[in-house]
Order: sequence, then structure tokens, then C-alpha cells
Amino acid sequence: MKIAIIIIRVLLGGMYLFASIPYFLKIMPTEMPPMTADQTTFMAGLTASVYLMPLIKATELVSGILLLIGRTAPLGALIIFPVTLNIFLYHAFLGPKQLPMVAVMLIFNVLLFFAYRQKYLPLVSK
Repeated sequence: MKIAIIIIRVLLGGMYLFASIPYFLKIMPTEMPPMTADQTTFMAGLTASVYLMPLIKATELVSGILLLIGRTAPLGALIIFPVTLNIFLYHAFLGPKQLPMVAVMLIFNVLLFFAYRQKYLPLVSK
């Protein structure tokens, strides 16, 4: 089980790291895949709020690094969960084409929560 958690942690951390680094280095693909009208409206809103996309990508970068460092993985899993949930809900309601991959990311995050549950108990206990 310990090796499985390490593999899940490294895969999830790597996914978020490799999703955020191209954003900051400005090497994002120039061609976007075709989007529906709802997806275009959503992305226009993200672009209109100038701070939100850099904040999301910075959160992904920091959490990816924290997940790759074994000692800080519980904190990284906790920080990245709202982003993972938002990505899952976006794909569930607006773009179900990539929903299986995003569902795996959400399952990985929940499995990490379960694996690190002892670390989170002081947060919820009196």
C-alpha cells in the first residue's frame, strides 16, 4: 500500500507540475481545441478576471512540488483538492470528453486524503 501511495502521489504531483510550468514559461499550445459555447463563455470569464488563472496555475505548481516532496505531500493534497474538484466539475458539466482522466485525478486526490487521514485529524479535532 505504501508503494501505491508513493506512485499516486508522484503521478498526481507530476500532472499538476507539468500542467503549470508551460503556463508560466509561456509555451502553451497556440491552438486550442474546439470549444462549445458554454466552454467559451467560461474561459472568457477566467480570462476577464486577470488574477484567477495565474492563481490557479500557481496553486498547481506549489501543490505539485509539495506532492513530489514526500514530507509535504499531505499539505499538497489538501491545497490542490479545490482545484481538482473544480476541474472535475468543469468537465462533468461543460466538457465530458476528458472526464475519465479528470475522474482519475479526483480519485487519486481522495486516495491521498485517505492515506494521510492521520495527518488531518488534528485539523478537525478539538
